[in-house]
Amino acid sequence: MLDRADFEYGVAAEVCPGVRRVIARNPSKFTYHGTGTYIVGDGPVAVVDPGPALDQHRDALANALEGHDVAAILVTHCHADHSPLAEWLKSETGAPTYAFGPHAATTESWDLGSLPDEFGVVPDDQVDDDGGLDIDEPEGMPKMEESTDLGFVPDVEVRTGDEVTFGTGDVSTVVRATHTPGHTSNHTCFSASVGSAPTGTAPVLFPGDHVMGWSTTVVSPPDGDMAAYIDSLRRVAEMEHSVALPTHGPPITDPSGFISGLVEHRLDRERQVLGAIERGLVTIPDMVTELYAAVRVALHRPAAFSVLGHLVKLVDEERVTTHDGGKARLDATYSLA
Repeated sequence: MLDRADFEYGVAAEVCPGVRRVIARNPSKFTYHGTGTYIVGDGPVAVVDPGPALDQHRDALANALEGHDVAAILVTHCHADHSPLAEWLKSETGAPTYAFGPHAATTESWDLGSLPDEFGVVPDDQVDDDGGLDIDEPEGMPKMEESTDLGFVPDVEVRTGDEVTFGTGDVSTVVRATHTPGHTSNHTCFSASVGSAPTGTAPVLFPGDHVMGWSTTVVSPPDGDMAAYIDSLRRVAEMEHSVALPTHGPPITDPSGFISGLVEHRLDRERQVLGAIERGLVTIPDMVTELYAAVRVALHRPAAFSVLGHLVKLVDEERVTTHDGGKARLDATYSLA
């Protein structure tokens, strides 16, 4: 875990050779202590996920980048805690932005239904235990985890295997893109080989929200796709990286092992969903209440969207069916096929 004592908001701190991190002060039950923006390179630098539109974070990045030539702005996806400052940084530095593309218009949209209004809501007179994380959302903080930066359009669209190279000689950095749909359809991970890293060192992985260092990733239909997410996890697990630096949470020192564990966790959750249906828990609120009993109630609504993601996959695979024979929905009832 990343203890609050391990960092200072707004300060650029080295996390591994050639990589510094600035954490935005946007803590929440979705962003952990906040969004980590990474500055990569020893001469010219790249910035990974410039972060939310907060003046304090913008000013911290300006201070951290003073005297540096920004060669590239890399965006893993365009949720509103990741991409909004990209346009400002581009205007300040002239550096191009790189990403898979803008947030996609969902090609196959359907009515997801709704959850009961009271589901996952903590009464005002009850304390919402944060599990000891000591995370307090500042008053007036926008709910960035639920919003998307629809205005973001990259200057350069990248696909798996595309590279961005900047610097020369011992201070050169090579960044390779890997498209990793699942959390969002346009999500991309970046792998960077930094000049100052010891010879023979495997690249550093910047997984955005594909892999988090403190919690599992929400995979929410219709843009989120659980089948694609599991496939993407497997693809990245097969790659060699020295460390993974997620946007939220601490560095991961065994990326392949950690990500393989995430695949097993998702498959185990899938088995739990099937088992719950077999036991007669045929609605998503009932499934979440049992399967996430150890998770604080305030997280039950996003957990419901992850369960919906599993059910979309299972219905598509014809292992589960809805009682009306239609698409998986938040308010559908389910049975084993």
